[in-house]
Amino acid sequence: MSFSPARYENMRYNRVGNSGLKLPAISLGMWHNFGQTDDLANQLDLLSAAFDLGVTHFDLADNYGGGHAEINVGNFLKKEFKAHRDELIISTKAGHQMWDGPYGDWGSRKHLISGVDQCLSRLRMDYVDIFYHHRPDPETPAEETAAALADIVRQGKALYIGLSNYYGEPSRRMTALLREQGVPCLINQLPFNMFDQNAADSGEFAGLVQDGVGCITFSPLAQGLLSGRYLDGIPADSRAATEGSCLDAERVTESLIEKVRALNAIAAERGQSLAQMALCWNLSFDPVASVLIGASQAGQIAENVKALDHPDFSDEELARVQAVMSA
Repeated sequence: MSFSPARYENMRYNRVGNSGLKLPAISLGMWHNFGQTDDLANQLDLLSAAFDLGVTHFDLADNYGGGHAEINVGNFLKKEFKAHRDELIISTKAGHQMWDGPYGDWGSRKHLISGVDQCLSRLRMDYVDIFYHHRPDPETPAEETAAALADIVRQGKALYIGLSNYYGEPSRRMTALLREQGVPCLINQLPFNMFDQNAADSGEFAGLVQDGVGCITFSPLAQGLLSGRYLDGIPADSRAATEGSCLDAERVTESLIEKVRALNAIAAERGQSLAQMALCWNLSFDPVASVLIGASQAGQIAENVKALDHPDFSDEELARVQAVMSA
């Protein structure tokens, strides 16, 4: 498979915390659309379109698609991207339920060492670039989790260690313990968007900056609320209209839609779609190095990357966004 020689020209790469690693401002996640029943040809189109646009970071987890996301992406990497492995950052995670019995989830040494081995087997890889602990474990001693994560790097199974969904004291403590192990935490992966600003409001962003740790955010479009699809109410084929989805229809009130319309007006003045502005808004916060997007069509990735044509905000624009959200 051949890719455009100009694929890096229009992508912005940001340093992650105090590390030597840079990530593309926009990364591609496999939370959705990479499962067992999803079309394989479309999956390859998504990966290829992303890489051709300079998106060099593919983000997975062991439980995405029940493990099939890793299997599918691993096959593509082995066959279609083999010559480009050193141009890619591949990340995955462990910490959610993946097998029966008392060792199938959370943060014990048993789970994490077994988990990373299973991830590598599904991915058909010798190592991943970033291995995350997917969520804090309320029972396992943090020292045990940190030592296991550090050993995963020492064993050559990952180049960097990240955390996901860590806030406050557990985040500060795990970061300190990893530093004591000689394997500094690279990054924390957190949900963040205009409707969910907890990562900033809780002080986690400030803590990460102080610790020299980067951040990558997910759900930047608030499960579709900031995609531009809800300007006229709830579309029949949207997540909010789908029973059992991650966006409850009761949440999509007329008051919320009015906020979406007000944000869309700001985006239009910037010459952007609402989704494009939402991505750039995430990137305006320290220590955010990259924003994770999902996509079901290759064209969506191209539209998201175009957001970087106008990434910066004036103080007035930022104030207007916050005024809308505070109303």
